[in-house]
Amino acid sequence: MDYKRANQLRTLGLTIAYYRRLRGLTQTELAEHVKISRTHMSNIEAPNGKTSVSLNKLFDIADALDVSMKDFFDVHDLDEKKDCG
Repeated sequence: MDYKRANQLRTLGLTIAYYRRLRGLTQTELAEHVKISRTHMSNIEAPNGKTSVSLNKLFDIADALDVSMKDFFDVHDLDEKKDCG
């Protein structure tokens, strides 16, 4: 996996973790909502991990967190939210 892709997965995982915490959910709770193991959720969110996630599971995660798929990829918007919150 090249650096660019690894960095994209890292950013996606950190963004998922951000929205999960914003909603007050644990990794276990979110994993249960989307029917994956807590370990897999942890691997998806891990900043050093390179675990990919299927598009279907990504939609499930977005639904569980009540965000749009766009929110997972709009990094500038996330930076602004962190500055405001």
